[in-house]
Amino acid sequence: MAGEWPQYDVERDWPTIAFLHLASQMPGKMRVAHAPWVNHGWHITLHLVGDGLTTEPIASADGRTFTLLLDLCRHGLALNVSDGTSDIAAFRDGMSIAELHRDFIAMLDRHRLPSIFHFFPNEVPDPIPFADDHQPRPYRRESAECLHAMLSRIGPLFARFRAGFTGKSSPVHFFWGSFDLAVTRFSGRDAPIHPGGVPGLPDRITREAYSQEVSSAGFWPGNSAMKVAPIFYSYAYPEPDGFRDSAIKNARFDKDLGEFTLDYETVRSASDPEALLMQFLESSYAAAAGLAKWDRRQLEREPVAP
Repeated sequence: MAGEWPQYDVERDWPTIAFLHLASQMPGKMRVAHAPWVNHGWHITLHLVGDGLTTEPIASADGRTFTLLLDLCRHGLALNVSDGTSDIAAFRDGMSIAELHRDFIAMLDRHRLPSIFHFFPNEVPDPIPFADDHQPRPYRRESAECLHAMLSRIGPLFARFRAGFTGKSSPVHFFWGSFDLAVTRFSGRDAPIHPGGVPGLPDRITREAYSQEVSSAGFWPGNSAMKVAPIFYSYAYPEPDGFRDSAIKNARFDKDLGEFTLDYETVRSASDPEALLMQFLESSYAAAAGLAKWDRRQLEREPVAP
C-alpha cells in the first residue's frame, strides 16, 4: 500500500516545486483581478481536478468565461474558454518566470481575454515581479507528476474528513500564495482580530480569513521560499490553552509554525497511510474543538459513504 503513495526527494523535486509555486500564482491572481471578492478569499483558490489545479470560471467582458489550469499532466498553464477553444503556455526545463509570464500573457491576448493582474508574487520574501525574474529554473516533469500524485491521494481523504462536519467549512482547496492544500472548519463564533504580518499578504486579507474561530488542516510540499520535506499540518485560531500540549500520535508541535505537523514520509511509509492521515486530522481537530469548547454535537456527524 505504501508503494501507491509517491516517494518525494527534496533535492530532486524541490526545484520544480519552487517553479510551480510561482507559476500557480498567475492564474490565481487573475481571479483576484477579475472576480468579485468572496468571504475568506475562497474565490481565488485553486481546485484539484483530474489533470491538475484549476481556477473557478473567470468572466470576460464579451460574455465568454474561461478557466486557467496548472496542468500537471501536459505541463503548462492551460486555458479553456466557453467558446470551445483551448491553449497552453508550456513549461520548459531552464525556463525563467519572466518567460512563462510573457507566454501566459500572450496566450490570453491571443484569445482576446483579460490579461491584467498584480505583477508581484505573494507570500514570498523580497518578491521579484514576474516579468523581471529572468533566472533560469529547473523543471522536471517527473517531479511535477509526483506532486500531482500526492495531491490525488490526499484530496479525497481531505474530502472525507470535511464530510464529517455539518457546520461552516471551506472547500478542499489549494492556496497558491502559500502553496498548500487545505480544509478549514469553523466554530460559528467570532475570533480576536488577527495580528497580521504575513509576508507578502495584506493584513486586511489575513484578518478577514481569520475573522472567525477555525480549526484548519492541510498538506504543504514546500514552496519557492522554503526548501523542506512535505508535511501535513493542523492548527487552531485562536489557539486554545493547552492545544500545543495535546497528544497527537506521530505528530509534533512546531513552535515556529504554530501548528502540529506530521511528515509526509511517515504517512507514505505506514502500513495503512489513509488510516494514519485520518487519525491525524481527526485527533488534532478534536483537540482544538474540545479545548475551545465548540458545540461539537451540533457541528459533527458520521460521514455518509458514496
